[in-house]
Amino acid sequence: MTTANQAQLDRLFHTWTNGLNPADARIKLYEKVRDIPYAVIPDLINENRYIEILQTGRGSCTPKHFLLAQMYRRLGLLTLFVVYPFRWGERAEVFKDYPVKLRELAQKQPVGYHLACKVEINRRLVVVDATLDLPLAKLPELPVNTKWDGVSDTLLPMTPVDEEMVFHPVEAFRMQPRADAAARAFYEELNQTLENIRTM
Repeated sequence: MTTANQAQLDRLFHTWTNGLNPADARIKLYEKVRDIPYAVIPDLINENRYIEILQTGRGSCTPKHFLLAQMYRRLGLLTLFVVYPFRWGERAEVFKDYPVKLRELAQKQPVGYHLACKVEINRRLVVVDATLDLPLAKLPELPVNTKWDGVSDTLLPMTPVDEEMVFHPVEAFRMQPRADAAARAFYEELNQTLENIRTM
C-alpha cells in the first residue's frame, strides 16, 4: 500500500472513531463499511486498489472487507479473512422477484467465493460481514445486518455450499475476481437490480 493510501486510511480511521471507546469504535467502523453500497466492480477486488471504493462509493464483499480489516487492525484487533464457496442461484427465494435476465444469469454462474472477516473479540473469533448496505433491507429475503452488537457473529449474505477457508491478511493477493465477459454481464445486471431496490 502506498504512503498516500496509508495516510488516507489513518485520517478516515480517526474521523470515524474519534472520541469513541473501543467497543463503540468497533461497531462504528462496521457500520461505515457496511453502508458503502454493495456493487461488484471486479477491478477493485484487488489488495492494491480496494481503497478506491471510497472514491467510487461502491464495492463488493472483498474490497469492503479489505477496508474493514485495515480499520480493525488499527484498533489492535486480530482480523483474518474467511472465504465461503457459494452459488449465486442457490437460494431461489432471493432471486424469485428479480428480473428474469438476472435469474437466468445467476443460474449459469459457477461456484463463487464470498469473503468476510473473522475478528478476535473477547477471545473468540467472530464472523463479521459488512457486505449488504442498509437500503437493501427493503428486500426481506436479503439477510442485511441492520444492527450489530459488536460481539456476536453477523449474518452471511449467502448460503455456503462447502467448508469455510480462513486466510491471514498477508494472503490477500489470493483473492482474485472472476472477470470474464459472462461474469461482467451478470455483475452489471446484479448491480443495476440492487440499485433499483435501493430506490424503491
